[in-house]
Amino acid sequence: MKAPLTPFILLTVLLLSAGRNAAAQERTRKDTFRIDPSNPVLPPPRQNPGDRSKINKEPVAEYREPTGHLHGNFIVKLYETSKTMRYRIDVDYDGLPGDDTLRFPDLGTIPRPVLKKGATPLSCIIGFLDNDNLFREVKLVFVTPKGNQFKITTLHHWHVSTHYRLVSN
Repeated sequence: MKAPLTPFILLTVLLLSAGRNAAAQERTRKDTFRIDPSNPVLPPPRQNPGDRSKINKEPVAEYREPTGHLHGNFIVKLYETSKTMRYRIDVDYDGLPGDDTLRFPDLGTIPRPVLKKGATPLSCIIGFLDNDNLFREVKLVFVTPKGNQFKITTLHHWHVSTHYRLVSN
């Protein structure tokens, strides 16, 4: 009597686990899906023009923190460039100048750069607000612990793919 029940139980367990695996795969497919570029289901994402028609000569964002030295400041300024998604970073640390460039991802809206205080003294996080008003970090500007120089480092790279959409719950 016990012999015929064993294959039946094994077959039932196999079928149940296969069904759970298929359900898990189906949930994964609902998160992100591919759109055929030749036959798009959704309209293509909006993109900003490549060049700016007018460049603002004033900084679009500025971060300032006193260094503790006489008339000394740690200053980070963000300026527009001729390219819509690119910005110039100017840094001044107690008269020591420096600069870098920054590229934001094209979210289909005008970039909204933000400068925030970093986790350590004399540090600034450069980022942007996405379309859901979430702050996304891009670069960190900071003074080294010895205090004799500053550095600019990339924290994250952001990219927008044209034929993928994230489906929210």
